[in-house]
Amino acid sequence: MALTRSRAAARRRRWTAVLGATALAVAGGGALAAPAGATSTSAEVQFPTRCVPPPIAGIPAIEGTTTAKISADKTSPKVGDTVTVTYTITKPAASNPVDLALPADIMTPSGKVVLGGAQTGAISVTGPRKNPPVPGKGSFPAFSMTGTFKVTQAGSITLSPGDYNIHTSYLMELDTPCTVLNPPAPVSETVTASPVTSPNTRALQLDTTSGAPGVRVTVSGSRFSPLTEVTVAGRAGAAETADRMTVTTDSEGSFAARLKVNDKATTGIVAYEGTSWNADKGAGPAAYTVVDDTPQPPDSQKITAAVTAGELSMTQAGDAVQLSSVDFGRGGAATGDLNTVTVKDFRGGPAGWSLTGKVTDFTGPGGSIGAGNLSWTPSCTATEGSPSTCAAGSSGPVGSGGATLASTPNGALTGGEFTVGAGLSLDVPAFTAPGSYAGVLTLTLS
Repeated sequence: MALTRSRAAARRRRWTAVLGATALAVAGGGALAAPAGATSTSAEVQFPTRCVPPPIAGIPAIEGTTTAKISADKTSPKVGDTVTVTYTITKPAASNPVDLALPADIMTPSGKVVLGGAQTGAISVTGPRKNPPVPGKGSFPAFSMTGTFKVTQAGSITLSPGDYNIHTSYLMELDTPCTVLNPPAPVSETVTASPVTSPNTRALQLDTTSGAPGVRVTVSGSRFSPLTEVTVAGRAGAAETADRMTVTTDSEGSFAARLKVNDKATTGIVAYEGTSWNADKGAGPAAYTVVDDTPQPPDSQKITAAVTAGELSMTQAGDAVQLSSVDFGRGGAATGDLNTVTVKDFRGGPAGWSLTGKVTDFTGPGGSIGAGNLSWTPSCTATEGSPSTCAAGSSGPVGSGGATLASTPNGALTGGEFTVGAGLSLDVPAFTAPGSYAGVLTLTLS
């Protein structure tokens, strides 16, 4: 797939790389089992359950232990995001109550996932009509159910297994409802939701872009926090000069300040809330030049050189990744390495950068493998002499919600050249249909 570039602002770059079709080799025959679910840090839990066979079976209720786990495609969502939840019963408490064998693809599961912590409620989940044959008096097979919920509260949200039902469609329509005894069941998954953050819209204007040393410049700010103290300062490149003052915004977040600019090295003026620069709570730099009118000594020449700021950019060594194959019936990790990404930060300012990625579901002949099944282990190194240090993102799922691959912090002077990579691992369910599965990983530099 060809490398693509968005039309975003100059300081935002986006590249797309195709994770090459992952070959899934057939190692043996067999029926397709439960559908693919999202990989996460979810824990398998056990809980006592009471299952009531259909009345036609003529047998009493069954009390046993259900083994299950819950996973979410986004474990770090924002408020307003929709999270897809997969409830997998790995060992049902119930079994086929009669001597008659049940054929394949007659069972349809449904159930509830219970929310707790910062957000409460229940999620309805359903599964496909899909199962291997079940012998008479044999154990019911494992199955998965999926559903979604919208995040409405920030904080830790717990997910616990709830009641479930096994509906069979063979000769007649029958239900086997299973109820959690002593609810709630143990927590199997936790997602941590963050609040929605507002973009920084603070703005800065100067009444003039140049002046002699000691001239006062009118600095006008807008959309700052109302009734808040703001620092207005000169800047020489990435470093602040001694020319500074404070002013308090009005009830609408605006201000006007008269800053006296003395430093001949001044290249711009910034304004920010608080006592130190914060890109999230500041504006600028607005370009400003001090016109040096100091008389030259006789028979002398003034020599001046300028360093021009560049851009934040990235390139990648390729646009396709071929992961290793896995065997049908075994499943497991299809592994590989992300093509090397080179980030060049030649802006020479105070801002750091962040490189994030998100991936689509992997689609193929057997349907799809969830985006949450792709995990990575990021790495990042800085070229010798780079002012900034590079921090690799955390190892874990990438998912459709995205994760950080690498970043550098804000500072007095940032920049450099960086090499970014990641080990990749796609968790392929054991009975995924043979064939090639492909997803698209999008990297965004900002």
